[in-house]
Amino acid sequence: MIAVDTNVVVRLLTEDDPTQTAAVRSLFAAGPIWIAKTVLLETAWVLRSFYGFDESAIREAFTKLLGLENVHSEDKPSMVVALALTIHGVELADAIHLSSRPPGAVFVSFDRSFVRRANRAGATDVSGLPAKQ
Repeated sequence: MIAVDTNVVVRLLTEDDPTQTAAVRSLFAAGPIWIAKTVLLETAWVLRSFYGFDESAIREAFTKLLGLENVHSEDKPSMVVALALTIHGVELADAIHLSSRPPGAVFVSFDRSFVRRANRAGATDVSGLPAKQ
């Protein structure tokens, strides 16, 4: 199994460098690939910041990537849940934080907008902390 860095995933998803894209495609065709959640998070940031991808394009790209038979990721079930939360307007980083919590843990945040979006998306045990005591 080969674990890949952010720049490898970015090359695969953007195809912006023909030589590197060919190398990445060969790598992905050769056998099992493992991708850390942090690599996915950083990849999303790069795609958004430098390539102008919107959240739906990132979600679609990651869904296809994680759906490849030979691609494995750290805590894949929580990544699938996180991607589903983004459909409801939850930012990917927040969705990963939320979906990665231990079973039964209440998730709290000062970000009221995030809490509303998470609750609207059907996430349970998400609540806001008051900004002032």
